[in-house]
Amino acid sequence: MRIVSTKHLARNFLSTLFAIVVALNGFPPPTAVAQIVPAPPHADTSQSAPVGDSLFRLETLPVGRDAQLLTVFGSLEGLKTAAADSEVPLVSILRDTLGDENTENDRLRYVWMLTYTRPSLKQRVASGVPFLYARGGDKKKTSTTKGMPPSVLDLADPERDVWQRFMWLALQNIVVNPYGVVAKTSSGTLRRNSSRYRQAHILRALAILSLYEAETGKASVFTTAETRDIQARLMLTSKTFGGLLDDAYLDQVFQQQTTKWLDTRGHNWELLRQRAEAEGLYFEPLEMPDGGATHALLWVAREDLAKNKGRKFGGRFLNIANPWNDSRLASWDGFTETRYFDAENRVVTEGTEGARSVELIPLALYGLEHPKIPALLVDFRDNSNPKKREMSHRVLEDVTRNVLALSRYGDIQYFLGRTVYDFVTSRRGMDVNQPTRLRAYSQLKLLLSLDATLDRGLRDEIEKRLESVSLNPLENDLDAEARLAREQYAALIAYAKKPDGLAARLDRDRRAEMVPLEHGGAARVLLRSANILSFGRYKHREKAAPEIVRQTLDDERRLAFHKRFLQEVAKSSPLVEVVWNIEDVRRSLRFVAEAGERGDARAARTAAKIFAQTKDPETRRLCIDCLYRINNETAKSALLRIYKQPELEQDLRQLTAQLLRDALREDKRIAPEDAKAIISVVGQ
Repeated sequence: MRIVSTKHLARNFLSTLFAIVVALNGFPPPTAVAQIVPAPPHADTSQSAPVGDSLFRLETLPVGRDAQLLTVFGSLEGLKTAAADSEVPLVSILRDTLGDENTENDRLRYVWMLTYTRPSLKQRVASGVPFLYARGGDKKKTSTTKGMPPSVLDLADPERDVWQRFMWLALQNIVVNPYGVVAKTSSGTLRRNSSRYRQAHILRALAILSLYEAETGKASVFTTAETRDIQARLMLTSKTFGGLLDDAYLDQVFQQQTTKWLDTRGHNWELLRQRAEAEGLYFEPLEMPDGGATHALLWVAREDLAKNKGRKFGGRFLNIANPWNDSRLASWDGFTETRYFDAENRVVTEGTEGARSVELIPLALYGLEHPKIPALLVDFRDNSNPKKREMSHRVLEDVTRNVLALSRYGDIQYFLGRTVYDFVTSRRGMDVNQPTRLRAYSQLKLLLSLDATLDRGLRDEIEKRLESVSLNPLENDLDAEARLAREQYAALIAYAKKPDGLAARLDRDRRAEMVPLEHGGAARVLLRSANILSFGRYKHREKAAPEIVRQTLDDERRLAFHKRFLQEVAKSSPLVEVVWNIEDVRRSLRFVAEAGERGDARAARTAAKIFAQTKDPETRRLCIDCLYRINNETAKSALLRIYKQPELEQDLRQLTAQLLRDALREDKRIAPEDAKAIISVVGQ
């Protein structure tokens, strides 16, 4: 007879009970149909920064003789301390130039979001306390006076984040979890808080760089490719395998994600505006300096409170309490703002003839780039409302995973209940169990810092409530972050000027960059494993002379630049010469052809594709030359297919036949079946 332990029975009982509760709670209660009344006019009083005012400037600092430290400074007029000095260093990026003016061999390395800092001891301890969803106080002073401040990303080694994530996951399950619930929940909480703290600053760095590019345009010190690479790599940090994506796909990632955010913003804008109008509220978008509305405020007119007393309120998508029956609003003594409207309900300035004044009370602030629904960020009547909604998904994960030890893959009851719950909350747009509002909160903090047009009282009210909503003990408030950014930038400058500082670190990074050029795939796997198992302490570096390293990397980086350019050409247009400068295409084809042996299968496929997408005779000849010089089977297969094209010009057919014969005589790499085909059609 099989004996089932009491512990196992209890666990199954709790799992079944929890699945039933989750499934039942997933269905929303029936809501009353909202009474539709004419809505007040759209009150858009957002103001753009005056033309000519520059929010950002860029400072370039030489690092050694062959690198640059590029730092974006922002004018944070929205800070309380802005009266003294509003300019704050925000983002720094290290560019490795190899000491020349040729941008083709430049490589971007570290990205520092200077408000991102190592937590204090108090913050670190608080971040490991299970179910502590509150801030742990501000960090008083940076601790990077001797070393390099922490970067948020190494653009030249993005896959490192992926391997480290899996290493820590394995360490958590093998070493920590067996010590019990306390060790499991504490370590998991610490890792999650650290990850979200870093991700919040990555999102803010992404927004800052986007705003900088929008303001500077063609005057930017970053090339178009660099700008998209930086932003795409920052976008990919939230993806599990994002660090493994090849550079060739970064432009596609950037375009797809940017389009997705714009579509989401437009959807949420219209959804929130319609709901506001239907409920008799005022809708006001809040714009970033580039004109993009990432957030919106909802207001209610004090005079409407008495008129609409007892009116039904449809709170779906708004997720706030009924303002018409709220005694708090009837005796509201908090922040208000007076607007003026003409006879046609258009916003006008004070003193306009026939204008009437309307006193507005703020109700809520929403993020417009949150998936599916506008995300409630601030409820001016109830601080706990947005916090409870943000906590709902995390509490559910912490309880099921750490306390009940339930898994989607090990408990069928929990799997079914959770699947139903996730489906219902996602499809019906309920603001519970939704993805984190991290992006919306990060953008809002940046908006409060940059936008000096917001009323000081309103800004202070939003900031105060925003800090109380924060779930992460590692976070600092806006003024503390500005102070820490200045301190960290000073530490970074000091590190860059030290003989054994940033320049020496860059030299070590270059030697590590040489490893793929000197070792095969199996050796690289072993070296990467050694790096992961040593928690990054060991990193293999080649021991070549500095000039040899510089020359080798110059050749490889330029080859990578031209191959990537040709890939973009091949993907962009069915007729190359219509879209691209054909001379630039020829120059890249010549460079790849001269590289010869260092060309790979992807370069061969790209050259073959360009051959099919151009009518320019010289470009077609260069494509054929590339396929001949690239020594791999893919190139010779493509060359053979070109020869077999019935519409091929006679001179190109003769050239292709001669090159195929030469490839056989020179014993180049050719697939056996292709070698037989070449012999049969062109001879030896």
